[in-house]
Amino acid sequence: MTSFKVTRIYTDSEGESRFEDIFYPLHSQGIIGALSEKVNVQEMTFRAVEPAYDYDFHNAPARQFVVLPDGEVEIETSAGEKRIFGPGEVLQAEDIDGRGHRSRNVENKTRRSLFITYR
Repeated sequence: MTSFKVTRIYTDSEGESRFEDIFYPLHSQGIIGALSEKVNVQEMTFRAVEPAYDYDFHNAPARQFVVLPDGEVEIETSAGEKRIFGPGEVLQAEDIDGRGHRSRNVENKTRRSLFITYR
């Protein structure tokens, strides 16, 4: 593994939210594996949402990584693109302005996520 894939959600110059796949380079550290450069973060929040979670268009409250330990979430950009994200995937939410994105549970069960904010 030479990189770690993260899906970025950002606001374009027209105010629309968009997806972009970005890759954090990983560097071999021998027996402990491959590591990225450090990312300075501010705080972390744990969240659980009910099975019927369906949150209309909104902006990310801060620049944040969203880590999905379980369940699946469908994210729809204001430009109309939809993607489903599942366990182990990481989103980098940066659409703190513009039209935002919509999110909803795919499975009929409680879904957990971890929010890690950064500057």
